[in-house]
Amino acid sequence: MIDEIQVENLALIREATLVPARGLTVLTGETGAGKTALLSALKLLMGARADKDAVRDGEEALAVSGRFYGIASADGAESDAALAAGDFDDLRELVATRRVTADGRSRVSIDGRMASVGELARAVAPTIDLCGQHEHQQLMKTSQHVRMLDAWAGEAVAQAHAVYENAFATANAAAAELARVREAGEASSAKLDEARFVLQRIDAVDPREGEYDELLEELARVEHAETLAVAVSTAHEALAGEEGAIDALGSAISALDGAARFDAKLGEFAEALREAGYVLEDMARETRDYREGVEFDPEVLAQQQERMASLQGLLRMYGPRMEDVLARRAEAADLVSLVDDAAERERAAQQELDRAEEALAQAAAALSEARAEAAPRFAEAVCAQMDRLEMGGAQLVCDLAPLERGQWTKVGPQAVEFLFRPGAGMQARPLARIASGGEVSRVMLAVKVVLGEVDEVDTLVFDEVDAGVGGSTAVALADVLADLARTHQVIVVTHLAQVAVRGQAHYVVQKAAGDEGAMPETDLCQLDSAERPAEIARMLSGDATETSLAHARELLERAAD
Repeated sequence: MIDEIQVENLALIREATLVPARGLTVLTGETGAGKTALLSALKLLMGARADKDAVRDGEEALAVSGRFYGIASADGAESDAALAAGDFDDLRELVATRRVTADGRSRVSIDGRMASVGELARAVAPTIDLCGQHEHQQLMKTSQHVRMLDAWAGEAVAQAHAVYENAFATANAAAAELARVREAGEASSAKLDEARFVLQRIDAVDPREGEYDELLEELARVEHAETLAVAVSTAHEALAGEEGAIDALGSAISALDGAARFDAKLGEFAEALREAGYVLEDMARETRDYREGVEFDPEVLAQQQERMASLQGLLRMYGPRMEDVLARRAEAADLVSLVDDAAERERAAQQELDRAEEALAQAAAALSEARAEAAPRFAEAVCAQMDRLEMGGAQLVCDLAPLERGQWTKVGPQAVEFLFRPGAGMQARPLARIASGGEVSRVMLAVKVVLGEVDEVDTLVFDEVDAGVGGSTAVALADVLADLARTHQVIVVTHLAQVAVRGQAHYVVQKAAGDEGAMPETDLCQLDSAERPAEIARMLSGDATETSLAHARELLERAAD
């Protein structure tokens, strides 16, 4: 959801700030006042290509900044709940800035760090639909149609799709394994000879997991046996020999015990030393036992050194770690096994693929059936909204076309596309090819109302939704937009007073003449409740007469009820 947008030096805009409402925000103003520039600013924040000509004449660069809530959250359900409750503290905040210089260079920052235009597009664009700007409108992307249908259909399709997606992944893995088995079975003689050599070379040494580290420690002890024996013998003698530490400690204890009858404190000293004596006696035994266990066997040392040399030879060839050696051995053994047992391995892999394909076919049929049941109901619901918009009998058709097995994707075994039928008896064709911008915007409006809270897009911006609309259709359009604003943040550029009065936030775009010889400027001003009647009156009659002002106040009062 958009919290705030700031624009500097874009086209005729020197400086403007837009703080849209949570529900419906309307932008009004005379034709040519600069409303399109505001949409261009939003497109830049969605990752659109930068145009140096958009920089205001005489300025070095334009800048567009936006603060968004609920973008790229860890848990979409929590974000939706928090948005609905108006609790922004539980949502992730994202601040993005796009700067375009007069020579066409573009700079992006996200949350204060440098970023790419691609990162900006991935973060912001999926949460906003620009309805009326075909290059950004999701309704123009056929790949999004199946997602819209599935989202509306709910759990029935979701469960079938989850089973299908798992079966699709399993079938792909089985196909990859069969291909691997066949490729290995056709391995060149040179590759096979190399694998046999690797297997023979490693098996000749037969390394054991963990053996290298164990042998490294053991060799250190064996090779320095004499040094170790001298060290522990010296330590033992210093502890337990004549006049050693234990004897000296015993003398100290006796002296303190003898004088303790005159001062109890000396008895405490003696007891502390006695505790220390236990430790010294334990260490004396430990050093004695260690000394007796030290052995030096030249023959054992030679065997261990020879074994170490063999292991290090494998490490040089297939290392650097012993885990790498063992992995190389497993890879070579697998290739040899595949070739030696090629027929059996291929038969088993083919059987596994056949089972996976059978399960996938069943899952595909179930998913197709679930979508086939949901598609006409979804289209009927959208058409009902289109009827509210008085679109002259135009209809949305949800077309499902089965795909060849080789064309299946993880999305499903069929192509889902929304088609537009302008009137009864006319052929339904893709929206982008036969519908006008205004028609597409109104179809999108109908679709979004039907999707409601399951829609993945938070913010909808309508630019041409009221093109060619008037009379009762204008009232219907306003009603539908108000319904949509209950589940989405909606921003509408409109020329209809019936729509403008429904806005929770109302901005006027005006073009102001500059000083003599200077460029005109586009100003964006948010209207308060006292200022709105005059703008509504202008939209009704072109001027704020007493009659039009009275009519404007009446419309505003009705909208507030």
